[in-house]
Amino acid sequence: MRQLMIIFAWLLSMAVSAGVEFREFKDSEQEQAYNSLIAELRCLVCQNQNIAESNADLAKDLRRQVYEMLHQGKNRQEIADFMIERYGDFVMYRPQFHSKTLVLWLAPLAFLLAGLLAVAYIIKNKRKQPVADTLDEKKKAEIHALLDDENNDPDKGEGA
Repeated sequence: MRQLMIIFAWLLSMAVSAGVEFREFKDSEQEQAYNSLIAELRCLVCQNQNIAESNADLAKDLRRQVYEMLHQGKNRQEIADFMIERYGDFVMYRPQFHSKTLVLWLAPLAFLLAGLLAVAYIIKNKRKQPVADTLDEKKKAEIHALLDDENNDPDKGEGA
């Protein structure tokens, strides 16, 4: 039984260490550039994660590629340009502002403006509409009769 527990613990430790990536950097500036780049690049498989958080094989390859390019002496902009050229503007969480990405940058503003205009239009039309008379004539007569009875009730006493 003890041997079985040792084997199980050994297998468990293998699974835990499989996800750890170790990278050596020349200085802290290079490490910071690496960390910021992998945080800004989108995983093309997951699409809702950056390559720093993703465990997809493509994300692992992209992290390795960024690391190698930094060690080759390329700067952040050169690496970002390479990734955009290879995978398109979608690879960046914050794509550069140019004619191809104009819609990506302006669409949220356009939707916000359209929503605000719709709300303003609805509010304006609500104010113009008259309040509907919800009581029919029979109910109005009953209410008036009740009010008249209450005003003419001798128990209330006007002199009391």
